[in-house]
Amino acid sequence: MTKINFTKSKEQVMLVKNIVLIGFMGSGKSMVARELGKRLKRDVVATDDLAEVKEGMTIHEIFESKGEAYFRNLESGIIKAVSQRRGIIIDCGGGAVSVKENLQKLKTNGIVFYLQAAPEIIYQRIKNEKHRPLLKVPDPLGRIKELLNPRLPLYNQADYTIDANDASIEGPVVEILRHLD
Repeated sequence: MTKINFTKSKEQVMLVKNIVLIGFMGSGKSMVARELGKRLKRDVVATDDLAEVKEGMTIHEIFESKGEAYFRNLESGIIKAVSQRRGIIIDCGGGAVSVKENLQKLKTNGIVFYLQAAPEIIYQRIKNEKHRPLLKVPDPLGRIKELLNPRLPLYNQADYTIDANDASIEGPVVEILRHLD
C-alpha cells in the first residue's frame, strides 16, 4: 500500500498565504507591495485604492464629506473581503489597524508585516503631499506622533516588524522575502 503524505511544504503554504503590509502612512507600504508583487508574481491589492474606486472619490474627499467613522467602516468591509482571498499582497491604509477586528481578519489567511518608521522619517517623506487628510493641521509632526502612539500596540501585533527607516525599499523587500523562505 502506498503511503500518502498530506503535509504541505513551506513553499505550498506561502503560495496560499497573503502577504499583508501594515504601518503608518509614509512607511513605504505601497512601494514595497508593488516590488513584492513583481518579484513574487502576485496580485497587489491596496485597500485605500479599493475604497476610492468604491466611493468614486479620493480618501481625502471621503474624509471631508463623510467623515473618518464612515471611512473606517468602509475600510473594514474591504478588509473583510480581501482577507478572504489567498496568495495576494495586501497594502493596508495606515489606520486599518484602528479597528481591532481588521487585524484579526488579515491574520486569518495572511502573514502580517509591520513596516516601522520613525515619526520624523515619516514626516520628511510626506510633508509635501497634499492628499493626507489627517495631516491638515498646523503641526503635522505632532499629529503623526499623536496618531501613531495609540496604533503602536496594534502594529506590534504583526507577525514581523520590518525596519522601514531607510530611503530604499530594497531592505524591507529583502527582509520580507527572507521571512518567507
